[in-house]
Parts: sequence; structure tokens; C-alpha cells
Amino acid sequence: MINSKKMTRREMLATVGKVGAAGALLVGAPSFASGSAGRVVVVGGGFGGATAAKYLKRRNPAIQVTLIEPAREFMTCPFTNLYLGGLRTLEQQSHNYDELRALGVTVVHDYADAVDAQKQTVKVAGGQTFAYDKLVLSPGIDFRWNALEGYDEAAAQKAPHAWKAGAQTELLKKQLDAMPDGGVFVMVAPANPYRCPPGPYERISMVAHYFKTQKPKSKILVLDPKDAFSKQGLFTDGWKRFYGDMIEWVPLSKDGKVVRVDANTLTVESEFGEKHKADVLNVIPPQKAGIIAERAGVTNESGWVPVNPETFESTRVPNIYVVGDATVAAPMPKSGFVANAQAKVAAAAIANALAGRPAVKPSFINTCYSLIAPDYGISVAGVYAVQDGKIVETSGGVSPKEADAGFRKLEAEYGVAWYNAIAQDTWGTQA
Repeated sequence: MINSKKMTRREMLATVGKVGAAGALLVGAPSFASGSAGRVVVVGGGFGGATAAKYLKRRNPAIQVTLIEPAREFMTCPFTNLYLGGLRTLEQQSHNYDELRALGVTVVHDYADAVDAQKQTVKVAGGQTFAYDKLVLSPGIDFRWNALEGYDEAAAQKAPHAWKAGAQTELLKKQLDAMPDGGVFVMVAPANPYRCPPGPYERISMVAHYFKTQKPKSKILVLDPKDAFSKQGLFTDGWKRFYGDMIEWVPLSKDGKVVRVDANTLTVESEFGEKHKADVLNVIPPQKAGIIAERAGVTNESGWVPVNPETFESTRVPNIYVVGDATVAAPMPKSGFVANAQAKVAAAAIANALAGRPAVKPSFINTCYSLIAPDYGISVAGVYAVQDGKIVETSGGVSPKEADAGFRKLEAEYGVAWYNAIAQDTWGTQA
């Protein structure tokens, strides 16, 4: 574990950036016990699911692990904003499952359609049924369609959310490329809670970088149902430094809450009736846990999944563990780093449970890097523990406000190192 009390913040960020998730988040040493076995099905092959499958096999190769994931290559959301900014390709976002197969994980490329918690089975769209002793769900997010009036799946084809990497990301990029110089890009930011708290604001930064270099007469309008957001001061300082008056951020207190979307005219309406017309409209809608979590009966009235913070087993349905964005795990954010961390805790707890051993009390770390401009990065970091049955943040903070250009360049480099390290740790591949 990283002991942040004995390290400066800069040392902690450097360690996390260079060493990455693989070293920072291990919960004890792999046991490699051969005397225990069991059947574990993992649904979802992202940062949470792929990590859980991998670390289950590392802890006990005798456990039969099946990973269900429709995509043959998983495209990560982290760093897709850099693709929008012209700094990265989509191919660099994609990772395969060859390493998991080599470890003995059975990878099934199909959609998990239903969970029968009593029979302890998962049924996929292709008709197969998989029995489990323990089930890990890492379903990510789904959207609350029509929570914003007029914004449904059809509207997303004209005003993309691009909050799931893939076709939506490509659509938004094509729209930005086709937009005339002098056009207006409007983002409707999401209300809390949502996937990746700094993500919308990094996207704004990268779109601004693209406009500055390719379409300098263009403007960006951010309509936000919040009065504050992650790393706000660092972002706004960076926007002013690099992009001048190109970006206008409208918070809740200044009528930033959008209540209605007209995707046909690319127009949105605020809570108090003001209408804004876009040339490119990016709507990031309210979110909830991925639909399979709801079908498994593990979500509560919030639409998210309450879990035991020491094991990430559902508090509603036994033998189902849920990790990543779908969980109720505040103050931990919904990030790829956190999904990876939670998956290791769940894998350790499951391996121990199958072997008749108690769970180990966990601790966690998270760092989110954001790029404001090339060679200008910022970050937020946190260390978490379980106290009195709840997750608490024991230390953390954001990049120093007065950091010099050299520090910002290092943070940008640490961000790349973090991505490569966590991709290697999760899928065994890098960009």
C-alpha cells in the first residue's frame, strides 16, 4: 500500500503515475491456493470486470472463471477526450482479452440478458446459461432516457453523449470536424452522480484545443446543473490561460440547468426558459447502473448498487458482487482507477470465501489525470479506507494551484504512464 502520510503529494502522484494500478492497488499477495475451487461468472470486460477475472485467476488458478463481454476489443473512456482534441487515435483506446484467455479465463462474447439469483445462473442473448457460485457484475452505466425532456436514444444520434466509448465518440468527432469555423459547441453537463467527475471539463479543454488550432473563431458554451465541479479552479485557470474567452461556463445559479432538448434543431432550453442553439450539441444525460444490475435485483431506488465496502458484495442479493461505476461507494468517484481497485478487493474476497477464509480489510487509492492542453496536466488523488462500515477518504487533494510549467508537464506525462500501467494491469496491453 502507498502510505500517503509519509509521502509528499508530488511523490504520491509520481509513484502512482509511474508504477500505476498494478503495484498501488494489490490487496495482499496472491494466494495461488490449489485446494479450493468454484465457479465465478464475471459480467463486463472493462476496468472492473477484466481486472476481477484476472485477479481471481491469479489468486487461485483452480477457480473456474467465465467473463461475459460483448465487445471483442474493449474501448476505454479515459483518454477519448484526447481523441476529440486530435491528440490520440481510437485504436489506442482498444484492448483485447488474449492475456485473460492465456490465464485460463473463459471469455464469452455475448450480452448478459438475465440473472436468476435463486438458481445462480446468468443467461446470455445467444441462449447459453452459465451457473455460478459467485457472480461479479461490472456493468458500467446506462442512461436515464427522457430524464431531460426530448433526449432519448434517437436524439443521441443527432446530439451525441459520447459517454460510452465507441460509435458515439466517433459521431461527436465527425460533427466537430464538420462544424464551420465560428460555430458554437454546446455541452449539457450532467448532474451528480455520474461517470468520471472531471471528464466533461477535460472534454471542454480538448475541444477548445482543437478549436484553437483548427477553428479559432469558434465558441464553447457549457450549461451545468451544478455550481461546482471536480478540479474547478485548476480547469478554469487553465481555460483562461490557453483559450481566453472561448469558453463560457454557466452554472446552476446562473440558469445553467437544462430541462428540454430539441435534437432536430440542436436547441436546448434552460430551467427558466432561455434557449441556446448549437452547431454541435453534446448532451451528457443523467445516469444509472448498467441494466443488468437492475435485472439482477441489486439496484436500489437511486438506480445504483449498494455494496458491502469490505467485499463489494451486494447488500440486496447474496453471492453477487458489484464493482465500478454502478456502485454506491462515495466518496470514491466513478472512475476507471476505482473500478480496478474495487475489482481487486472483490476478487480477494471471493477467492477467500471460496476457500473458507475471511475477507481482508481493504484500502484504496484513486488518481484522475486531466489534460487541459498538450503538456499541461492536472490531477486529483485520494486514499480511502473502510471505517465503521463506511468508505472514508483518509487523505488526498488536487494539483497545487501555483505549480509551474514543469510540474504541469510532469502531470501530463504521469497521466500517460497511468493509462499504460492500468491498461497493462487490466488487459495485459498498452496503447
